[in-house]
Amino acid sequence: MPTNIIMPALELAQETGKVLHWLKRPGDSVRKGEPIVEIETDKVTVEIEAPASGVLRDVTAQDGDVVPVGRTIAVVVSADEAGAAVAAARVMPPASAAATGAIPMPPTAAGTPMGAPAGAVKASPLARRIAEQHGVDLARIRTPSGRIEKADVLAYVESQKASGNGREARLVAASPKARRLAAERGLDLGALRGSGPAGAVLTVDVPAARVAATAPAIPRGPREGLPREGAPGVSTVWRIMAERMTTSWTTAPHFYLVREVNVSRLVSWLDRARKQTGAHITYTDLLIKLVAAALSHHPRVNASWRDGSIAQNTDINIGLAVAIDDGLVVPVIHRADTLGLAEIAARRDDAVARAQAGKLRPADIQSGGFTISNLGMYGVDAFNAIVNPPQAAILAVGRIADRVVALNGQPVVQPTMMLTLSCDHRALDGARGAQFLGALAELIEEPLALLV
Repeated sequence: MPTNIIMPALELAQETGKVLHWLKRPGDSVRKGEPIVEIETDKVTVEIEAPASGVLRDVTAQDGDVVPVGRTIAVVVSADEAGAAVAAARVMPPASAAATGAIPMPPTAAGTPMGAPAGAVKASPLARRIAEQHGVDLARIRTPSGRIEKADVLAYVESQKASGNGREARLVAASPKARRLAAERGLDLGALRGSGPAGAVLTVDVPAARVAATAPAIPRGPREGLPREGAPGVSTVWRIMAERMTTSWTTAPHFYLVREVNVSRLVSWLDRARKQTGAHITYTDLLIKLVAAALSHHPRVNASWRDGSIAQNTDINIGLAVAIDDGLVVPVIHRADTLGLAEIAARRDDAVARAQAGKLRPADIQSGGFTISNLGMYGVDAFNAIVNPPQAAILAVGRIADRVVALNGQPVVQPTMMLTLSCDHRALDGARGAQFLGALAELIEEPLALLV
């Protein structure tokens, strides 16, 4: 029985999703859990996995299509069903050919039926995109079937390179998102140094390059604000992020609680944890562990404002704000209260790497109940973060710095850190927020309390 592949809803406010790139073609065999299509959602680009093993069929949404959430965009059928469909197609001739007795015209050297206009070249969306990137005229490619696929374009480019005919086109290993960013910014992928496997260019490698001189400049005028959609440097993810943050800022009554904490013992704990586990544990990992412990004792902070009421989250899932080229994404460390430091570090490292490479999966960004935004590594002392809807609060973390504090009535220099808790007053009041922040501060100043 066919299994539907639908446009997923990854966020409560999401209404549509954009098909960026099919990783599999109709007729390809797929395995359950294997990535088959890249989708751009409200916040991030994710890979959708095959819901079952079989053969991909009936793809109704092509690259670039914007599809409502819940709509079927393809199906996966079993190998037996696919074989039966092929057998039936061979027995039953096409209706038009049977009715007219017409014999299909053989393809020309360009791979299209004789007499067909140039614009009628049959090619997959991915083949067209690759051809555009390499400056290839699809009408020059010959295929036995008359339809041009990705492999046909790549083979043509390689043949041109080998023979020296026309403009040399060098194939560069790169992620689809990196290719799109490079094209938007007028960059030559061949001039970029990739940090991915076998030197593949990833998203994080693109902004490090200098924008070509021919790239269109953003006009400067007296008016300030966000550039219009489609302007250089503004992606769909960035635009929607701006819209959602504007909605949060203008609809959620924010209030802020600030606390300076002594991190002397936190620093010592980090050193011991690294030696004991052998893992590359960071201060963010320690904070995730401590925040999870504080949330377990103050569950009201682990809540959301939805449809005019407070919804309590059953699991402690902590989101981590990660800056990428396209904006801000929040991968989630699920059930953080049940994880050890080494597990948290591994999941955090994997989530950040996936976010920066544009390879987050739907499960990676779902079900977050609380968010941590750490800008300490950028030298920021303190800041006020905007609540990530529909969550009740977000913790803004500043840098660790030596400051003069009072200790036993005497001024001493101690390492401290500024914490700012931004709260949505609809779901959380000042007293509950202060109690949570106080509990977190005590855990930071005495991490051994976790053992009690």
